[in-house]
Amino acid sequence: MPQAMTYLPSIEGQELMFVQAIFDQLTEQEAQQFALAYSQRRRDNSMILIMIIVAMVFLPGLHRFFLDKVGSGIVHLLTCGWCWIGTIMDLVNHKKLTFEYNAKVASEIATMLR
Repeated sequence: MPQAMTYLPSIEGQELMFVQAIFDQLTEQEAQQFALAYSQRRRDNSMILIMIIVAMVFLPGLHRFFLDKVGSGIVHLLTCGWCWIGTIMDLVNHKKLTFEYNAKVASEIATMLR
């Protein structure tokens, strides 16, 4: 049984537990393929945090586009991040937003490998 930490040492916490559950169902070769694809597509918490700060100053909704949430990105863009309230909420919840995106990506990759 492959270990997620061996292939993806930069992940931790809830994301690690989620990815390890996927790894438990993969062979060694599938785990290598998964790790390669996942490391290319996953988003980092600090990058999302930086994007939200940039969105507060320059372009509201930028982080939403980066997380493939185009609809809410357009709403943030047109309403200045709901008058910055939505952007501030995203700033507080940036780890949750990142985990949701990464979990979706991990599930898509695992489905493609099977």
